[in-house]
Amino acid sequence: MRNTAKITTAVLAAGALTFGLSACGSDKDAAADTSGPLVVAASPVPHAEILNFVKDNLAEKAGLDLEVKEFTDYVTPNTATEDGSVGANYFQTQPYLDDFNKKNGTHIVSVVDVHLEPLGLYSHKVKKADALKSGATIAIPNDTVNEGRALQLLAANGLLTLKEGVGTSATPADITENPKNLKFKELEAAQTPRSLDDVDAAVVNGNYAIEADLKPAEDALVLEKAKDNPNSNLLAVKEGQENDPRVKKLAKLLTSPEVKKFIEDTYAGSVLASF
Repeated sequence: MRNTAKITTAVLAAGALTFGLSACGSDKDAAADTSGPLVVAASPVPHAEILNFVKDNLAEKAGLDLEVKEFTDYVTPNTATEDGSVGANYFQTQPYLDDFNKKNGTHIVSVVDVHLEPLGLYSHKVKKADALKSGATIAIPNDTVNEGRALQLLAANGLLTLKEGVGTSATPADITENPKNLKFKELEAAQTPRSLDDVDAAVVNGNYAIEADLKPAEDALVLEKAKDNPNSNLLAVKEGQENDPRVKKLAKLLTSPEVKKFIEDTYAGSVLASF
């Protein structure tokens, strides 16, 4: 399942990148025109919600014309940023971005960290992680970085042990101790909350948990810690666009006291400001 899913994702990513590069002439010209609106690709929750707060409350005063485009996958926002279809994106972490650039030959760079969405373990069948039975099946994201984060979360809470030093590149093959004989169902990240009726538990990314009406701060059996967490979500652009004045304005607004308060008031600990 893992290989099939990853091959499919790779093919989609390659296809999207090829299509984007084939049309890059006009797109690059559009991206270079800093007089137009800054188009930002974003996941619907919480990224687009945060951007729309900026658009509706802060952008006009700062002289920023902001347009938000929503995407529900983790591939298209980067390929669209690479080919110039959008001027920036806001949906991913630095480890995911590094892995994506390496695998797809893209040239996307971080501008500023904005928030953390703690990864959590959820279940419709048990109320505590240690109540999972022997042989329980856990759904985990199948992309490299989020799968590694999921396994690290389980390891940090005593459900398994991983090889030393594997970090966010961990896969089930790196498990050295599995006392509950846990089994893993590898799915696209967006599918993990939908699997909760079919598996014993699922590790779900914060944005998808919120979209599924889960409250990470309340509903998660275990949750990633915020302290020293390298997985903040960031504003990113294609290399060379970091000094676009529109991007600089947006970066400043996304790390403003007003946005921090919006995050705190809206997400009640399920999303944490990283600034």
